Amino acid sequence: MTETRTPLFTPVLVGGCIIIMIGFAIRASFGVFQIPIAEEFGWLRTEFSFAIAIQNLAWGIGQPIFGALAEKFGDRRAIIVGALFYATGLVLSSYAVTPGAHQWLEILVGFGVAGTGFGVILAVVGRAASDKNRSVAMGIATAAGSAGQVIGAPFAEFLLGFMQWQQVFMVFAALILLALFALPMMRSPQPVSRTELEGSMGQNLLKAFRDPSYSLIFFGFFSCGYQLAFITAHFPAFVTEMCGAIDPSGTLAAIGVSTTSSLGALAISLIGLTNIAGTIFAGWLGNRYSRKYLLAGIYTGRTLIAAAFILMPITPTSVVLFSFAMGSLWLATVPLTAGLVAHIYGLRNMGTLYGIVFFSHQLGSFLGVWLGGRMYDIYGDYTAVWWVGVGVGAFSAIVHLPVREKPLAVAA
Repeated sequence: MTETRTPLFTPVLVGGCIIIMIGFAIRASFGVFQIPIAEEFGWLRTEFSFAIAIQNLAWGIGQPIFGALAEKFGDRRAIIVGALFYATGLVLSSYAVTPGAHQWLEILVGFGVAGTGFGVILAVVGRAASDKNRSVAMGIATAAGSAGQVIGAPFAEFLLGFMQWQQVFMVFAALILLALFALPMMRSPQPVSRTELEGSMGQNLLKAFRDPSYSLIFFGFFSCGYQLAFITAHFPAFVTEMCGAIDPSGTLAAIGVSTTSSLGALAISLIGLTNIAGTIFAGWLGNRYSRKYLLAGIYTGRTLIAAAFILMPITPTSVVLFSFAMGSLWLATVPLTAGLVAHIYGLRNMGTLYGIVFFSHQLGSFLGVWLGGRMYDIYGDYTAVWWVGVGVGAFSAIVHLPVREKPLAVAA
């Protein structure tokens, strides 16, 4: 199969999108459970926040592990194992009644997200795509995660209207197992060249670790995880408690959004909806312009948007505007970061190398989720932790600028 004949929409891309969409719909809904679980057990906000934080950290630890498993034993086997971890964690969590039990079980969920998420899926999508289509294909696969986010939080809110949160977890466990029906589509041809697949894992990893640009990409991905995880986990509660009242005669009320709680769920959905276009557009730009400068621009935009939002009164209008603005940049960093890793270090061990970079993302996610709950319990609001996110966003904008965006020689 030659590069000129490789279509953009391959079965691999479609199957990968289905799996990512379902997995991320579930993951994006966890913030909706903050208040119901805390109120049922009388927990502090930090307890369930810490469980979500552990989930994100386990996701980061599991990502390079599942990337290496996929490269050694096959992508589909890695995805099956990930889905089993995911479903088991959800089922057992539905029976958990202590903070410690939830926190330990989120390790299983985090590993499940790793096995069914970006690290494994983007690697196989990247290998199946032509060089011309690779950045856009990874953008589309990433956008599928946003599509999941569009439906995840509102779907969870809908189910909570007539189910206990425990039953919702069971429904989600069944859904992630149903995603495995897309696996037959993940049988990938290899249109990439032999040169792009050469070199042993040890050689290629050592080559990357010795390159200062790899360290810059690693540290730069930290703020992405911090901002995304904090907003996903805490924004529904943030909006519920801090947003001004919804006008009963306004547009939001007319579409059924009459409480700040439902607005919080809608905000997560709007972020995902906007990011579908934003992520695909970022992938398209990544084929044409410097990825490192695109990344620096995205982090700068996020920093300005977050600062402007917290400085203004929190109203339904500002929540909607923030959701659209932040959503346009939400996962746009993922195809660009994955594409940058593939461009510089090749495709042979892209899953593992991107997985290691993604660990930095998940360290940020852990801190964003945990610190959000901890500082809320101390100060009674999210203002301080929000400003930390503004600072780390500015750091990431700066740290990408020195990256040397030039392919390294393939290991002999």
